[in-house]
Amino acid sequence: MKTTYLRACILSMAAGGISVLVSGCVVYPNGTVGLQPLIIAAPAPVVVAPAPVEPVMVPDNYVWDGVEYVGVVGGAYFYLGPGNVWLACGPDRLERFHGWERYHADWRDHAIRNDRFRTDAHGHVQPMGHGKPENGKAAPKKKENEQH
Repeated sequence: MKTTYLRACILSMAAGGISVLVSGCVVYPNGTVGLQPLIIAAPAPVVVAPAPVEPVMVPDNYVWDGVEYVGVVGGAYFYLGPGNVWLACGPDRLERFHGWERYHADWRDHAIRNDRFRTDAHGHVQPMGHGKPENGKAAPKKKENEQH
C-alpha cells in the first residue's frame, strides 16, 4: 500500500512540477515564488542579399556546339537560353563546351554572325559591337580573295 501511495504522490508531484515549469512560476534563490513570463527567443531575421547582377552581354558571333548556341564576349561564355536571350554559361555548360571545343579548335572561323538574337538577359536589344572583342583587339579583316 505504501508503494502505491508513494508512486501516486511522486507522479502528482512530477505532473505539478512540470505544470509549474510550463506555467512560468519561478522559485527565486531567497525562497519566494513568483510568476515570470515565458520568453521565447525568436530566430534572427534572415537577410536576403540581392542576386549578383549578371553582365549584360550579347555575343556578336556564336556557334552551335551540338546542344545549344554558345558565344564569347570578352572571355566570358554565354548561351542562348529560353526566349532567345543570352545567359552566362554555368560551370557544367562551360565544361561541356570546352570538351566540344577541343575537337573544333577552328570554331571561331565558322561562327555565325549574330544578327538575329540580340536580346540580353534583361530583355533589352543590344546593338552589334556592344561587347568587346574576345582578346581586346579588333578582328583581322579578311582578304578580298579569301573564301570560306
